[in-house]
Amino acid sequence: MSDLDGLICAYVLDGRGGARELQWAELDSMPTGGFSWVHLNLEGERTRGWLSGKSGLPEIVVEALTYDEVRPRCTPLGEGLLVNLRGVNLNPGADPEDMVAVRIYIDAQRAVTVRRRRMMAVNDIRDRLAAGTGPLDAGDFLVELATRLVERMGPVIADLDDEIDALEDKAIGDAHADLRAQLWELRRVAIELRRYIAPQRDAMTRLTTERVAWIDAQAGQRLREVADRITRYVEDLDAARERAAIIQDELTTRLAEAMNRNMYMLSIIAAIFLPLSLLTGLLGINVGGIPGVEWEWAFWSVTLGILAIGIAGYVLLRRLRWV
Repeated sequence: MSDLDGLICAYVLDGRGGARELQWAELDSMPTGGFSWVHLNLEGERTRGWLSGKSGLPEIVVEALTYDEVRPRCTPLGEGLLVNLRGVNLNPGADPEDMVAVRIYIDAQRAVTVRRRRMMAVNDIRDRLAAGTGPLDAGDFLVELATRLVERMGPVIADLDDEIDALEDKAIGDAHADLRAQLWELRRVAIELRRYIAPQRDAMTRLTTERVAWIDAQAGQRLREVADRITRYVEDLDAARERAAIIQDELTTRLAEAMNRNMYMLSIIAAIFLPLSLLTGLLGINVGGIPGVEWEWAFWSVTLGILAIGIAGYVLLRRLRWV
C-alpha cells in the first residue's frame, strides 16, 4: 500500500475510537458492519479504476471525486454528501496560500476521500485512530476532518496579522519604498487565502443546514462551531487586507508629501535665482559695451548686487507667504 498505487490508507472503524486497517484486496468489496474510510491519492495508478469499477459509488460521485475543479462545496446525494474542502498547504517548501484540497463522499456506512497533495489533517486522524481516540462514526469523522483543516488556518492568519502589525510599526517612522513591496505581498497572500476560504465558509454553512440522519445534534453543533470559526477567519482576512491597504495608502501619501515638499523647495530656490540668472546671463554675453569691464571693483560690486537681489527676492516671497 503506497501513494504510488493510489491507496494511502483505509480503515474500518470499531465505534470506540480505534480502527482496523485495510489493504487493496479487502477493498474489492467494501466491508460491512461498521463505518469504513478509504483515502486515495488521485494521481495513483489504481485510484480511478477502483473508484469506477469496485467502489460501488454512483458514476456522478466518481466524476465529482476525480474532477479537476475542487471549489469548496456541499451537495447532498441521496443519503450521502459530496463535500469539497480546502486547507492551508503546510507541506515543506510550499506556500500556505497554495491551498490543498480534499474531495469527500460520505454516508452513514463509508467515506471515500481523494486528494492530490499530502494533508496534515488526514495524518492527525490516522494518529488518533492508532491511539484509539479517533472518530466513532460518519458524523464524527466529518466533524474531525473539517475541524483539523480549520485548526491549521488559525496560526497562518495570526502570523499574517502579526506581520501587518510589524509593518504598521515600521511605517510610523519610515516610509521607505521597500515597505510598500512587503505590504503588497501581504495583501496578495490575504487575497489568495480569502479566495479559497470564503467559499469554504459557504460550504460549511450549507453543511450545517442539511438534514442528514447520520449527523446527530452533537455533530451538527460542532459543525456549526467550525463554520463560525471559518467565518471569523474570513473576517480577519478582510480586516488584514483593509489594514494593509490603509498602511499602503498612508505610505503613498507620505511619499507624495515628501516629493511635493522637495519640489516646493526647488521651486523656491528657482524663484530666488531666476532674476540672478538673468543678470549674470546679461553680464556674461560676449559683446562689447558691457559696463564695468575696466573697473577693478566691478566684480565685487556685481557680487554684492546679486546677493542683495537674492535677499530681496527671499523677503518678497516671505511677505507673499510663499515661503
